[in-house]
Amino acid sequence: MKILAFFNNKGGVGKTTLVYHLAWMFSKLGRRVLVADLDPQANLTSMFLKDQILEDIWSPERKTNASIMQSLEPIIRGIGDIAEPAIQKIRPNLSLIPGDLELSRFEAKLSEAWGKCLDRDEPSFRSTSAFYRILQTQKENTDIVLIDVGPNFGATNRAALLCADGIVVPLAPDLFSLQGLRNLGPTLQEWRSQWQIRISQTPDPDLELPSGLLQTIGYIIMQFGIRDNRPVKAYERWSQKIPATYAENVRTDQATTINEADCLAMLKHYRSLMPMAMQAKKPVFDLRSADGAIGSHLYSAQQSFDDFKSLAGKIQERLEGSVTP
Repeated sequence: MKILAFFNNKGGVGKTTLVYHLAWMFSKLGRRVLVADLDPQANLTSMFLKDQILEDIWSPERKTNASIMQSLEPIIRGIGDIAEPAIQKIRPNLSLIPGDLELSRFEAKLSEAWGKCLDRDEPSFRSTSAFYRILQTQKENTDIVLIDVGPNFGATNRAALLCADGIVVPLAPDLFSLQGLRNLGPTLQEWRSQWQIRISQTPDPDLELPSGLLQTIGYIIMQFGIRDNRPVKAYERWSQKIPATYAENVRTDQATTINEADCLAMLKHYRSLMPMAMQAKKPVFDLRSADGAIGSHLYSAQQSFDDFKSLAGKIQERLEGSVTP
């Protein structure tokens, strides 16, 4: 089982929409996919599930919330370890661990646990590794896990990213994304080195802990205007600066030379198709005329299948280690 996280500390770049579409694409390619919504805003969960299902799993009348909180509640309350996760089956080989606004309650506990790990405090290691161990309960029937997180450097995201075998960075071609890359790389390096110190202090060698290598496998440029498969001029100067900024600040192997393979894809926004897709609760490449995709819309929907299939293939290669990141 491979675990892939999508992260950018700058919001509004289309990250959650990207995770949603890649989850569907990997499942269409025959992979057994588990999606973990670890963003307290839970937008990815709302993309997958209808309102009546959301109302049920988040109902205050439930004794146990049927979301990620079902697994975390014993740790948060201090009455035990992780519980079996709540799973929503989307299709036979695509499942979801629903997110929850209540996940923000876990942030303070994770922040405290990070420091206490240095004191060889076992409950703190159990809190810090909770996401990882929850995902590992599904490894027998899962090929790939996709994790969505919020756009910040908080303790929840740190614990989530420690789980990942690879991290993909979605970007918009603008000044804010470039500045985000300059912050992202040093933060991941700091978390990596700090976790290696902590993991050497674990009081229980049998406790399943993430390696926490925080390896980035590439970036994806999102939401750009397109003309003849090239970014429009307004975004072009920012796009041209991304490769060097990524190489200098983010590359895990510390090689600062530009590598064109770092760019996994440049994806269209598909602006006119997204409202149709969200209403139909399906990815844009599954839209049909019955969903309102006719004429040029239908052509764009069909074209998007090739875009996401190619991207999924590149990501799979990186995760399998056949391409050096």
